Amino acid sequence: MSTGWTVGLVLGVLVILIAAAIVITIVRLAQRIATQASAAVAGVGAGPAGSAVAVMTLPLSLTLSLSLDKAMAKRVVRSAGVPTADFALIETRGDLRKLDLPFPLFAKPVAEGSGKGVDERSMVSNRDELDQVVSDLFHRFHQPVLIETFLPGREFTVGITGTGADASVLGVSEIRPKPNFVGHGYGYANKETGWEDKVDIVLADGANARAAGKVALAAWRALRCRDGGRIDIRCDGAGRPHFIEVNPLAGLRPNYSDLCAIADMKGVSYRDLIGRIMVSFSKRHPQLKPMKQRQAVAA
Repeated sequence: MSTGWTVGLVLGVLVILIAAAIVITIVRLAQRIATQASAAVAGVGAGPAGSAVAVMTLPLSLTLSLSLDKAMAKRVVRSAGVPTADFALIETRGDLRKLDLPFPLFAKPVAEGSGKGVDERSMVSNRDELDQVVSDLFHRFHQPVLIETFLPGREFTVGITGTGADASVLGVSEIRPKPNFVGHGYGYANKETGWEDKVDIVLADGANARAAGKVALAAWRALRCRDGGRIDIRCDGAGRPHFIEVNPLAGLRPNYSDLCAIADMKGVSYRDLIGRIMVSFSKRHPQLKPMKQRQAVAA
């Protein structure tokens, strides 16, 4: 038996053992998380419950990828008939020279979250301003820049729970600028420390909220989001709501995260919010329900 063949055999056995260990670890982790998630629905331990739900209800990898590329997400929702502002993706200086959209425009990084890259310069009124902002975003974020026709109307965040045909609007909040609001968009500068002096976040209702919710729900389904998350909506000059972007894995930190705040404004407790998310998850994975629940359903 040659030395090379022996080494190959040993390495092959090691790979199999490592793979088996990984599978066992994943199975045990899934079992432990399932136990925590069941406790979440029962209201046991709000801290671990939120962590368990965040892991158990991960969106599809396709959905996550789309949500991290705002231009691709807009292409998908637009193809599904969901209104979204006209846009262009600028990957090179040459793309910028070919841009043919009417001013004013709005520029932001294509793959950032939390409003990063959105500030007082994001809304541009002419070619010189656009060139400067795009150059700065290229330099700071090292990624393509999304250019959209500017939407001057009201801005909403729509909380959604459920999946597919079972998805429904949890509630709609409105972003209302105060005098200290920075720029023309709900960017990072308006979300960081001291945001209370820059913006009011209030529960929206009436026809505008319903219209925003309808657009958000259509986008949620088009992007194949599931269980719980939120969609950002902004209106044009005529008050018509447009899709901006999606957060399919929204934060679940009580008294802080937008989805939790919307639930609170709608009178939905944190426990009930987690429960709604887990009900949606359990419909896809009935095998992970506690044994007593499975037996009750079978009976």
